[in-house]
Amino acid sequence: MTKTILITGGSRGIGRATALLCAAKGWNVAINYAQDEAAAAETLGGVEAAGARGFAMQGDVRDEAAMVALFDRTVATFGGIDGVVNNAGIVAPKSTVAEMDVERMRRVFDTNVLGAYIVAREAARRMGEGGSIVNVSSAAARLGSAFEYVDYAGSKGAVDTMTTGLAGELAAKGVRVNAVRPGLIATDIHASGGQPDRADRIGSKTPLGRAGTADEVARMIVWLLSDEASYVTAAFLDVSGGR
Repeated sequence: MTKTILITGGSRGIGRATALLCAAKGWNVAINYAQDEAAAAETLGGVEAAGARGFAMQGDVRDEAAMVALFDRTVATFGGIDGVVNNAGIVAPKSTVAEMDVERMRRVFDTNVLGAYIVAREAARRMGEGGSIVNVSSAAARLGSAFEYVDYAGSKGAVDTMTTGLAGELAAKGVRVNAVRPGLIATDIHASGGQPDRADRIGSKTPLGRAGTADEVARMIVWLLSDEASYVTAAFLDVSGGR
C-alpha cells in the first residue's frame, strides 16, 4: 500500500531524513517548511529521485490558515493522509530561565506547543482507520535542560502530554498517536541555538559515547508510521543514546 505522509519542518534535519526514508518506501510525501525554500527544494528533489511523489509547501506552523491549506492540498493531491510527522520546532540561544525575556518564551511556545497542537488538530480531523501521528518531542522533556533551554524542554513536555491525551481520543477511530524523543542529534538546530558543537560535545558523554544522527531518529519515526507498529499507541520512543 502506498501511504501519504505529511511532514512539518521537512526541509532539514530529522524532517528531511524522514522524508527521504518515506520516499525510499515508495510513499507520497508532503513537505512543509517555514523559510528555507532552497533546502525544501533539495529535499523534494531527493524524494522524487527515489521515485516517489511529493510536494513542498511553505507555511509557519503557528499560522492556522497555512496549516489548513497544507492539509487541504495534501488531501487534494494524494486523496488522503495516512501519516503525519509533527516535527517542526525551534530552540532559542542558551539561557537560564531568570534571563529569558517574554518574546523569546512566546516564540518558543507558539511554535513548539501551539503549532504542534494546530497540526495535531488538523490530523485528528482528517485521518481515519490505520492513520498514524508521530509527534517529535525531545529527551529534554525528561531532563529539563537546566541552564540551557528550559523553555524548549517545557514545550516538549507539553507535546508529551498532548501525545497521551490525543492517543486516547483517537484510539476508537483506529488512529495511533506516538512520540519519539530524540536526544543529542547532530542537526542544524544546535547552531540555531548558538551552539553548533553542542551535539558532539555533550553527545560524547552519553552511555553510547556519541551524538545520534537524523537517520537514526527517522528510522524510528518511519517504523511508527508503518503497519509494523499497528498495536503501538500512546508510546514514547527515546532515541537518546541511553541519556
